[in-house]
Amino acid sequence: MIFLLQYNRPQGRLVTFRKFPAAERSVAERERLELELELNRRKIDHEVVILEADDEAALRLTHGRCFPDGLKLLQPDVPRPN
Repeated sequence: MIFLLQYNRPQGRLVTFRKFPAAERSVAERERLELELELNRRKIDHEVVILEADDEAALRLTHGRCFPDGLKLLQPDVPRPN
């Protein structure tokens, strides 16, 4: 699966999150370019990336900083000893 992310680094906020089947990589790349050009025209400094992962859960494990609840996947609800 292909993921297109737009990330506002100063705010630590994910702005755009789109999913594409692996077969639509060229569509994702075209949309990434269009988004970057639009942001550049508007003088908006955001990170725009295309990432590939088996699924969204795998992406959240490798790029948890992009997701406000990213740490939840890394910290399951397991009782901790006192």
